Amino acid sequence: MSDLADLEPKLLWNYFLGLSRIPRGSKNETAAMAWVVDQAIAAGCEVERDAVGNALLRKKAAPGREDRPAIALQAHVDMVCEKNEGTPHDFAKDPIAVYRDGDRVRARGTTLGADNGIGVAAALAALAAKDVRHPALEVLVTIDEETGLTGANGLQPGWLRARRLLNLDSEEEGELTIGCAGGVDSTATRRVTRVAPGAGRKALRLKVSGLKGGHSGIDIGAGRGNAVRLLAEVLEAVVLRHDLQLASVRGGNKRNAIAREASAIVLVDPAREAALAADVARLAGEWRAALGALDPNLAVGLEPAQPEAVLSAADARAVVGLLLAGPHGVEAMSPDIAGLVQTSTNMGIVETHADRVEVNFLTRSAIDASKRALAARIAAVAALAGFEVSGSNGYPGWKPEPRSELVKLVDGVHEELFGKRMIVKAIHAGLECGLIGEKYPGMEMASIGPSMWDVHTPDEQVSIPSVQSFWRFLVGILERA
Repeated sequence: MSDLADLEPKLLWNYFLGLSRIPRGSKNETAAMAWVVDQAIAAGCEVERDAVGNALLRKKAAPGREDRPAIALQAHVDMVCEKNEGTPHDFAKDPIAVYRDGDRVRARGTTLGADNGIGVAAALAALAAKDVRHPALEVLVTIDEETGLTGANGLQPGWLRARRLLNLDSEEEGELTIGCAGGVDSTATRRVTRVAPGAGRKALRLKVSGLKGGHSGIDIGAGRGNAVRLLAEVLEAVVLRHDLQLASVRGGNKRNAIAREASAIVLVDPAREAALAADVARLAGEWRAALGALDPNLAVGLEPAQPEAVLSAADARAVVGLLLAGPHGVEAMSPDIAGLVQTSTNMGIVETHADRVEVNFLTRSAIDASKRALAARIAAVAALAGFEVSGSNGYPGWKPEPRSELVKLVDGVHEELFGKRMIVKAIHAGLECGLIGEKYPGMEMASIGPSMWDVHTPDEQVSIPSVQSFWRFLVGILERA
């Protein structure tokens, strides 16, 4: 990490690099949270933990700021664990291989964890800095944001004393987020029957790869390909034409990431292998042309595989049918905010087990009625394909309050420091503010962050100059709060 030693602000980057050495995939944050607590204690903070594993770090007001109301900072310690195929990285034990690429910081072949490691590092830096004249400061660090908002969902009313909360989980410099979508998960499950493959058949892996993927909320409207859906399109075109038997379908790794890779094990009569390969090559070209610059590196190909027992013909038709017909992508745009997706679904994961196939959908909407209606449609489509659907209770959205005193403060500080007002917006993604606001009615909230791109993918990167501006901005807010 020698090329990172001169990054500014040093305090923030040192915390981020320290955190990057500790595995912290969702539901594996114990060591990382212990490290956060140790840093807070070293900075002279009072520390509390709750039953679900969140940490609340408190620091007294700087001299002369004792009369000001407290303010809370909030970030989540976990990260999405995605890597490129062939990258020898074990997220359970290996540090993230962070490196500098010009004016950006990236990771080698994996997600970087700037989402939300930069937020945690900034909050720790605010606690440890000797020259920040802040009021009484609370830092809420939550667990398991990425796979279920577990930490925010388990947060107890009354724990926070502050009535103003600044979330540090936004991803665009100069933008002030004041609202977000709610979400609900649906998992469709079909019990399947296994049969012996036809005599003399050859097993092949039909693979879709090379897609950009991305955040299932922020990037859902970008038109990028979903590997699970594309795999289903190819299977629909070749299974009957080449009398294929289907053994398994797998794709996607995270419910909240657009699937970048997917594959199916198929068994083919060797006499038809060449014709199948020709069709797959033709379909790959058609889909590359269709996606164009949105996903130029799409690859669809065949490779040898180990033979498996296959799904019955009825099960194979039902699985491919659901992957073709199940909702994915933008359902509705906001009628009030130009360019904002209002309702969408991400077909995030398909898994084949010995006795069942499961397909996960994550539905988001700023409108609870729309969210429920789309989840009901997923259940109806799944039922037609012989799948049973189970779902979570979901999580609430965050209603924008553009005239709150906190929003005025944050926007005013930005104009003072940088000479321009912020872009005030709501986003089509889940932020913990929705759940926090539900448990703390009347809490004034806003969300800021530096510029980062391609989060939830191995192309994740964060702007170094933007982190510098973010730190200056955060200090400015705390000193004027």
